[in-house]
Amino acid sequence: MLRFGLVGGLGVLVDTAVLYAALWLGAGLHGGRLLSYLAAASGNWALNRIWTFRGASRDRPGRQWLLFLLVNLVGFALNYGTYALLIGQWPPAAAHPVLGVAAGALAGMAGNFLLSRQLVFR
Repeated sequence: MLRFGLVGGLGVLVDTAVLYAALWLGAGLHGGRLLSYLAAASGNWALNRIWTFRGASRDRPGRQWLLFLLVNLVGFALNYGTYALLIGQWPPAAAHPVLGVAAGALAGMAGNFLLSRQLVFR
């Protein structure tokens, strides 16, 4: 769980960096977050594959990546829901989206770990 959490922490940094880049390019708070989440989730899959769950099967990485994204839809729903709620209802989060990104990451992490361990990285 510690490695998963560290990878997730790095994912929050990627998520935030891509979000701010997307905002700068005009993507908007919601569209930018979808792009940033996909980038962070893909990076998290790669790091979890080589470090956190290094004993897991290495077969069919493309299938494993898709399964990781599908399984983590539960975590994504919690993550994005928390983010959307905060930026929609709390002006400091709308002004500083990193607050919503961080809160969303925490909300989705536990579910993502359990589902990833049981279904993706056996």
